[in-house]
Amino acid sequence: MKAIIFTGLIGLSSSCWAVDVVVHPSNTAALDKNQIEQIFLGKLKTFNGAGKAVPVSQSDTSAASEEFYSKVIGRSASQLKAYWSKLLFTGKGQPPKKLANDQEVLDMVKGDASIIGYVTSGSADDSVRVIASF
Repeated sequence: MKAIIFTGLIGLSSSCWAVDVVVHPSNTAALDKNQIEQIFLGKLKTFNGAGKAVPVSQSDTSAASEEFYSKVIGRSASQLKAYWSKLLFTGKGQPPKKLANDQEVLDMVKGDASIIGYVTSGSADDSVRVIASF
């Protein structure tokens, strides 16, 4: 019985974490999951050809990052670190700037229409536009 309750709680807690992908309110881009992934992997540099896309990330240990990496990128923090190390070494890319928390991401996004970031679901306010939730 305890195992069933514990398993249920684990399933419930993992589904409680969600992330919102946010952009500046003036950014009218509509992006699907694949396009968001490509931006955060440095493979897509624009919002559907309508302006430069600059991704910002959070600390690898944040709950938002763990969810974003898992649900959107499909890789762990260590796999992403290896991916970016290879690109840095070959001069083919720079990883997204790392910010400390949701508030820093919101502050950065609301001040620059080219920035795209992610925050814990429910953290976004009217100063940004949520374009996707995972």
